[in-house]
Amino acid sequence: MGQNVLAACAKAEREKPGTLKILAGVEAQGASGSIAVDGLEVPLTDSLQSVIKPGAVVIDFTTLESSLSALAICEKAGAAHVLCTTGFSPEQKAAIGAAAQKIPVLFSPNMSIGVNVLFKAAEAVARALGADFDVEIIEAHHNQKKDAPSGTALGFAEAVARGLDVNLKDHAVYGREGMVGARPRGEIGIHAVRGGDIAGDHTVLFAGDGERIEIRHVAHGRSVFAQGALRAALFLAGRKPGLYTMADVLSL
Repeated sequence: MGQNVLAACAKAEREKPGTLKILAGVEAQGASGSIAVDGLEVPLTDSLQSVIKPGAVVIDFTTLESSLSALAICEKAGAAHVLCTTGFSPEQKAAIGAAAQKIPVLFSPNMSIGVNVLFKAAEAVARALGADFDVEIIEAHHNQKKDAPSGTALGFAEAVARGLDVNLKDHAVYGREGMVGARPRGEIGIHAVRGGDIAGDHTVLFAGDGERIEIRHVAHGRSVFAQGALRAALFLAGRKPGLYTMADVLSL
């Protein structure tokens, strides 16, 4: 993802010079030197503290622990944080919200432009169809993904719940096994598939009597997430402290 972000930055610089300035790429412990992607060469470091500046924006595709550490560094330095990691606990999300009272933080379950448009579409379809249609959400990712279901699948589930005006916690069912009986009305099914190198495949299925509607998004590669993250970073630069989402970036 780091190289995809740099490729997106290189494209932005080619198309509109002066759009941004890369301070550094932050890597694992022991990283140094530089890296060149699509003609854009940037220094590498293993210390975010050594390169962070007030007003800078960190694009963060890492792990739960690393993201929270970077968030604390951004908060101390007065820098903005585009948080692209998923799988946070409710307590960790509360910590993210607390940091957003002091610095601009953008936190979305998926950085793809298309997915965030479809979040709104899923909400609108659920609201229009109501409880007469059963809703099932199926997501597929590569075999190295750590969290399940994906943050995006949960984002779709939350969008559907908003459209139906229900509490997701009371209606979500994560997979099914055994003699579960007939499907109760109002369930929101969520299912995770893992295999190969799938970048991201999400389907929201609305099944009624005699017809069904499917909303589907397929990521052909990881570049779409990098492009969205860069757009988010450019949006976040200079903003007031607060917790933003891609919906804000896209004026949704």
